[in-house]
Amino acid sequence: MSGTRTRRLILAFFVTAVTAAGCMFFYKLFAFMTTIRKDELAGFAFDPIIIYGVVATGFLCLLAWAFLSGQFRNIEKPKYDMLERVREQERAEGIGGSE
Repeated sequence: MSGTRTRRLILAFFVTAVTAAGCMFFYKLFAFMTTIRKDELAGFAFDPIIIYGVVATGFLCLLAWAFLSGQFRNIEKPKYDMLERVREQERAEGIGGSE
């Protein structure tokens, strides 16, 4: 498979999974809201559910920002950059000998 096709498949899977999870979340939230109207006792969890929704929305926004700004393009590069910096520091300090 080509790199572009693989990326498209991964993106399609990601979008499908997030959409399905979001639909289920809103379905459960709707079911909870209808329960609140019927029974006063069920309303005890209203505030935590709203807070959870706000936090989940914030994390979704951060994930979208990271994806759209290219944070996931080359996830292996920082690892190699770090190892190269360690080698340079060891060479500068005279540790590790010759390679």
